Amino acid sequence: MDFFFATLFSLFSIVDPPGAIPVYVALTSDRPRAERNRIALYTSLYFLLILVSFFLAGSYILGFFGLTVHSLRIAGGMTLLISGFGLMSGRFAKRRGYDKEVEKQSQDRSDIAFSPMAMPMLSGPGSISYLITQFSQHPGWSERSMILAAIVAVAILVWACLRVAPFLFRVFGAGGLNAIARIMGFIVIAIGVQFIVDGLVHLVKEMG
Repeated sequence: MDFFFATLFSLFSIVDPPGAIPVYVALTSDRPRAERNRIALYTSLYFLLILVSFFLAGSYILGFFGLTVHSLRIAGGMTLLISGFGLMSGRFAKRRGYDKEVEKQSQDRSDIAFSPMAMPMLSGPGSISYLITQFSQHPGWSERSMILAAIVAVAILVWACLRVAPFLFRVFGAGGLNAIARIMGFIVIAIGVQFIVDGLVHLVKEMG
């Protein structure tokens, strides 16, 4: 259970559902409650499908591109550093690829559950590289099943956060959500540094 909760907390910090709340509220403020609930459900389902697919296909992706898990650790760590600094600077949406052009397209689109909400707002390079690395690091299916359970748990938390997003936005406000994002950002930076250190240590050992 310790491994499950460690994975759950790490993945939740990387995904940072509270950070996506302001964008979700802005895009759904003029929609009826039933439609907002549907978007929240479909966003979490798309999110779950994307992350589970990349997690299970992780070793095939590495093999196809001829990459080692150590190089992915370093690249993933750098990606997490960028995401973490983005969270700490309050530029969550911009760091996830949500710019003015994407915002304009989203406002003209009837269904925003897959894009931009599920991807790139919630499931991005940071979470994908983290899960591919976890798949390679833990060959036993007892641990992999715990990682899959953590992905499902985070998807449920994504749904819960979006389901009550208007309420959370009223309670915490943009400032409160930014404060939460900064805390998450610090944790994500620490995870990224650990990834880079682990990757470099293993590369040096192989070279030696």
